[in-house]
Amino acid sequence: MNLQPRVLVAMSGGVDSSLAAALLHEQGYAVIGVTLHLWDAEGEDKVGRCCAPEDREDARRTCELLGVPHYVFDEREAFRSRVVDPFVAINQAGKTPIACVACNQHVKLGRLWQIAQSFGCDKLATGHYARLRHAPDGSAELLRGADAGKDQSYFLFGVPQLILRHLMFPLGDLQKGAARDAARRLLLPNWAKPDSQELCFIPDGNVREFVERHSGQRSTPGEIVDESGAVLGRHAGIAGFTIGQRRGLGIPGREPRYVLRILPESHRVVVGGADRLGTREFEAERVSWSGAVPLQPFAARVRIRAKHTAADAVVIPTENGFMARFSTPQSAVAPGQAAVIYLDERVVGGGYIC
Repeated sequence: MNLQPRVLVAMSGGVDSSLAAALLHEQGYAVIGVTLHLWDAEGEDKVGRCCAPEDREDARRTCELLGVPHYVFDEREAFRSRVVDPFVAINQAGKTPIACVACNQHVKLGRLWQIAQSFGCDKLATGHYARLRHAPDGSAELLRGADAGKDQSYFLFGVPQLILRHLMFPLGDLQKGAARDAARRLLLPNWAKPDSQELCFIPDGNVREFVERHSGQRSTPGEIVDESGAVLGRHAGIAGFTIGQRRGLGIPGREPRYVLRILPESHRVVVGGADRLGTREFEAERVSWSGAVPLQPFAARVRIRAKHTAADAVVIPTENGFMARFSTPQSAVAPGQAAVIYLDERVVGGGYIC
């Protein structure tokens, strides 16, 4: 009779998820590897984590090395409708979507937990760099990863408690470089595989062309203007622009200019100096709280994008979400991005900048 605790490990084919499976196997867990087939890359997109057949093969090879079962489940329809279609629409509206949050919240973790239960698993593990703290009543608090440079708690703020309490993050306590060293020590077949730097379904990073291709609509060209309305240049379409962007504007001049606003109605992109990027407050909608909905303002630290260092703010609950007022102006607050609230190392909530 096998009394080993069973855990389903989400395996994308990358080194982090492969290492998560290997570490748990080493610790004596009965590991079941599952890969979700999310996207069929096409044309210029035929590379990239979660999208290429090679990635599914890397996950299979890792499971074969460990001597554990590996399964692939087709979730392409859900990924298109819950992640890709909203990504396209938000870009067309001149905002900056955060696809990885939507994927974790609406596609990956919910489906994986269903599969885990069908296999008789009590736990679901991923390769995220985050940590959990469990309370005596079984509930779980989401914490930042031990290495601030690798922390991925930002992408998980919307995971409901029902799933969070069953999650495991085997890499959460690792420091930078330690994961790669451990993968090499364990002789994982993909230990030297580079980390993905772009969206898994847009590996070339060309958002505008992707939006055109998958919406079936040609982008509308427009003007790049300064805050007075003077025309400085032209662009091929607003999709892919984001607040704070400097590269790719194609505007001559000695002083660097950054995207300050995106105006979808007029197809204009407004640019200006770095001194015009600061924002002291913003509102967030579609909010998820880790516990009871707060009723009074409270001091916290708020993170407005994945690479942003959380900054001191007062968080004010509102009827539709919350308002955050920073102690000092923060640069490049982009509508559409996630805003995640921290008390010390604990994630207490988050929403989408509006």
